[in-house]
Amino acid sequence: MGKRAYNFNAGPAALPLEVLEQAQAEFVDYRGIGMSIMEISHRSKEYEAVNDETQRLIQELLQLPEGYKVLFLQGGATTQFSMVPMNFLREGKAAGYVMTGAWAEKAIKEARRVGEVRIAASGEASRFTKIPEPEEIRVDDDLAYLHITSNETIAGSQFQTFPETGNVPLIADMSSDIMSRPFDASRFALIYAGAQKNLGPSGVTVVIVREDLIRDIPKHLPIMLNYETYAKNNSLYNTPPVYSVYMVNLVLKWLKKNGGLEAIARTNEEKTKLIYDAIDHSGGFYEGLIDPQSRSRMNITFKLGSEELEKLFIKESQENGFVGLKGHRSVGHMRASTYNAVPYESCKALADFMADFQKRHG
Repeated sequence: MGKRAYNFNAGPAALPLEVLEQAQAEFVDYRGIGMSIMEISHRSKEYEAVNDETQRLIQELLQLPEGYKVLFLQGGATTQFSMVPMNFLREGKAAGYVMTGAWAEKAIKEARRVGEVRIAASGEASRFTKIPEPEEIRVDDDLAYLHITSNETIAGSQFQTFPETGNVPLIADMSSDIMSRPFDASRFALIYAGAQKNLGPSGVTVVIVREDLIRDIPKHLPIMLNYETYAKNNSLYNTPPVYSVYMVNLVLKWLKKNGGLEAIARTNEEKTKLIYDAIDHSGGFYEGLIDPQSRSRMNITFKLGSEELEKLFIKESQENGFVGLKGHRSVGHMRASTYNAVPYESCKALADFMADFQKRHG
């Protein structure tokens, strides 16, 4: 095998090497059945075992209490932007949303197609460089739910603590930081996450939902946009993304084997500190784009002194085996996505490259 790239892509993103190697070994013949897992029926006992085990691993790693269902859907988090209000935003109620950047904005836009949206807090005054503090978030008792985006992939900001919402159901888009740190999942009524950043390849969206929430869903909804369909049928109502679920299964086993959420949180902190230190100790040569109190451990955003310098940084980084360091097209500058599967060595290599680049061009 040739040298692997230093993969800082924002999604689809890095997968653990040992997971890829196991998938490769099982690709043609899954555990002696004479077929690839991509070829088997989703009604087969082999796939059902993968489906059930993957749900159990999610429940175990997040320490979910009784009364939650783990569902596997398709359509990415973008479909969830519509499904959440379609299922839970009743007439005469409003949905609360915390406006933290591009992904929160997309969720708000879709919810407004369904019903009334109230902005419970916004980071707009800081140009989304700061996540609102929990006490700044207004949680009215009459809200159908409060929605947050736990990590803004484009901006590089992240909730450090989550708001208390009392009896109002708390819903989160955790696409880019799920399984990256321990947190109290029982405080959430629903969590959704596209898999392609921290859980596996694209194609499957994980939804974790409190069962009492799905007892009262409007009957007029299209069957595939109703959470109850997935809950009642163990996510097997129609053909699920079999291979994607299998890959999520392998990633979760890798995570468990390596110490679970506490261990991965420590690693994430150590490896992102290397890059943040390179920014903070550069004397202004590199400049972070987010308030230090709101910085993400998953997406590190920064800029250099000029557009010419940034173009040169991208060019030289690519020549040195780095992939995915160009910022999102809507904001530009630089972004290093440091999800769970991005190894410490890649972050060390990037920090060293940044120091060398500054020495030569500073």
